[in-house]
Amino acid sequence: MIELNLSDDEHATRKLKPEHLQRAVTAIHNEGFVLLHRAIDLDHIAILRARMLADVDEILSLDNVPYQFNNGHLQQDPPPFPPYLFRDIVANDFVVEITQAVLGEGVKNSFYSGNTCLPNTSQQPLHVDSGQLWPDLAHATPAYSLVVNVPVVDTSPQNGSTELWPGTHLDTNRTQGEDIKLSPATEARHRSECLPLQPSVPAGSALIRDIRLWHRGMPNHTTQPRPMIAMIHWPRWWHTGKPLRFPKGSEELFAGSALDTVAEFVDGPIDYIDRNNKYDYQ
Repeated sequence: MIELNLSDDEHATRKLKPEHLQRAVTAIHNEGFVLLHRAIDLDHIAILRARMLADVDEILSLDNVPYQFNNGHLQQDPPPFPPYLFRDIVANDFVVEITQAVLGEGVKNSFYSGNTCLPNTSQQPLHVDSGQLWPDLAHATPAYSLVVNVPVVDTSPQNGSTELWPGTHLDTNRTQGEDIKLSPATEARHRSECLPLQPSVPAGSALIRDIRLWHRGMPNHTTQPRPMIAMIHWPRWWHTGKPLRFPKGSEELFAGSALDTVAEFVDGPIDYIDRNNKYDYQ
């Protein structure tokens, strides 16, 4: 597992050292993910943490609680308006430098949501977020999409950090459009070849992973929810569908970034509490 600790010099220039960029790209190609530490201002994380934890009870009071696969694993959007919007989260210079190096110029983000692991003893089924673009490949293609996860609390196996299966993004047996869940037989067969891990990811860090990587939400053995933001970066040629919604007046936050945020800027309130639905993907 490759973990990069960003230096003071990198923060001063807002640019990765060439060796850090190369290690990140190589890690995504080979293992399917990389961890960046000290990537995000902890004061920004603290502001988001307080609001997202306060929102949990409101989401749980909905008639249709948006659980992911099973109870205890909640889809939760971060508030998409000031004072909870931060450039180093929605368009982090270090993250974008890596995703652009992998996906090419014109990389864009079309997803701003997240998942919250409630105190629970269940785990999600092992799954991919999306499979290979073409069936029956001898070798996997390069990455076509990268998920960016930003925890807003310190995460560990104790409070349900995501389980990752290194190298499984290169498995060509799971094609886009198929059931994204892996069968118990497939899991057992690959467990002998690939040991999964649950990395500890402190607040202020970012996890970048290939969208094809096998993973799942795990039990949270503490008494506190574990929220984590998720974004999805795509190459410029990918059709992304409906834009994200942010309030008018926040356009400057996204300006000048190499990341194209697929967004519309609107008047009035934005419903982010009651936007998601319970699902068990087929």
